[in-house]
Amino acid sequence: MRVLVATDAWHPQVNGVVRTLTSLSHSARRLGVNIEFLTPAGFPCIPIPTYPGLRLALPRPREIARRIEAAKPDAIHIATEGPIGHVVSSYCRRHGRPFTTSYTTRFPEYISARVPIPQAWVYAALRRFHAAATVTMVSTPSLMLELRQRGFSNLGMWTRGVDTDLFRPDRAIELGFARPIFITVGRVAVEKNLEAFLSLDLPGTKVVIGTGPEEAALKRRFPQAKFLGLLENGVLAAHLAAADVFVFPSRTDTFGVVQLEALASGVPVAAFPVTGPKDVVGGNPVGVLHENLGVACIAALRISRTACRTFALERSWENSARQFIGHIQKVASGGYRESDAGMAMAATVRG
Repeated sequence: MRVLVATDAWHPQVNGVVRTLTSLSHSARRLGVNIEFLTPAGFPCIPIPTYPGLRLALPRPREIARRIEAAKPDAIHIATEGPIGHVVSSYCRRHGRPFTTSYTTRFPEYISARVPIPQAWVYAALRRFHAAATVTMVSTPSLMLELRQRGFSNLGMWTRGVDTDLFRPDRAIELGFARPIFITVGRVAVEKNLEAFLSLDLPGTKVVIGTGPEEAALKRRFPQAKFLGLLENGVLAAHLAAADVFVFPSRTDTFGVVQLEALASGVPVAAFPVTGPKDVVGGNPVGVLHENLGVACIAALRISRTACRTFALERSWENSARQFIGHIQKVASGGYRESDAGMAMAATVRG
């Protein structure tokens, strides 16, 4: 089976969407499904306002059509709601091709954090975009419930996984920082709420891995914190495993794959009790969720690193790929009904 995934987010970007799609491709191949990507490569790009480090493609509809027809896919999945996603959606609707989408980023919250646009307007636009899909895949039960309450329909579960060979405790290196080491990883941008972490009165050292538009300002405001910039693959894994607690201050992430990467490294999570952490950590003894993030950080120091690793070993990318492929196969065969998404959700919530 050949699946074409259209995405506005792609290498060299480093984020959860890119990591998820890359891991999906590798795991799907082992399951006999070939995934190709329709990406910004080859299109002119412009910097995103307020975020010059990211660029937005300006796709040409005729070229999009050519790429789709050249790929001859059995199924089409749209991973993002950007220009490429919109042009591919238009192509599919014009040619009567069913397609699936995924909801991975809280654009309403991200946009309203930068410009005074009501979140309701953005949610309305996203509802219209995803309404054309046979299935919109979401990563957690709580996000599914939230989107249903906002009027989204035809939702199906597609959870995330972790590479437990790359992220593991024995990769830890000596960082030379005062302990305990509280570490966070991700885009250094306003929507990630890093100030909530960096302003805490904690013992030891606070470490930030990643880059973004808020980096210079946060360095000036919090000179005692260690900003290590962008780290990837084995270097990132080594630094993660060296930490005592992984701090996830975001209130807007739909999942947060990096939480599973920390847990696979044997590092407990401290976070707010919001969508993402509630679904990854929940009531499991691998992290602490508290509205007082400082309380969560200190309490997480007492959590067993072995328990974190054991928990992560049960969450593979292969299982994630099986969920994705299951939706794709039903849609491609014309066998998907709206009730399938509801039954899948009910089973997930019961589990």
